[in-house]
Amino acid sequence: MDSKEILIRLASLPLSAAQNLPALSAEQLNAHPAGHPNSIAWLLWHSAREIDVQLAQLNGQHQLWEEFSERFDLGEIGMDLGYGHSAEQAHLIIVDDQQLLLDYLEATLSALSTYAGTLSEAELDDIVDRSWEPPVTRGVRLISILDDAIQHVGQAAYAAGTLA
Repeated sequence: MDSKEILIRLASLPLSAAQNLPALSAEQLNAHPAGHPNSIAWLLWHSAREIDVQLAQLNGQHQLWEEFSERFDLGEIGMDLGYGHSAEQAHLIIVDDQQLLLDYLEATLSALSTYAGTLSEAELDDIVDRSWEPPVTRGVRLISILDDAIQHVGQAAYAAGTLA
């Protein structure tokens, strides 16, 4: 198995976990367990947004959000990706349609997998961010994107499990 195959396999994990969430009502999707600012809807939305925004920076393509934003109807807050959201901002992410969240997550992960499949080993070693020490390579950035998505989908699964 080469690096590209590992990235592509890794990209399938958050979607698989998200698809295995129980069917949730709008109330459950948007609940804030124990008063936490991030709802399950926020966690799934953020997972897809952070993939979408960062992938567009890497591949130079448009964000898939352009195709999804009207369906989400989140206004200006939807253009953000959630990093640094205050509790008030996180509470503005209200999504009643679990399938819409899954569709957006699937689209972003599919785009990431497709992109990863086009890269050579040398391109995975390209420096894409010199603001960190050590500088971040394309491969490390892709892993970081996927790690964030895996963690947030895992949090959504945990929160969903508390609702049963």
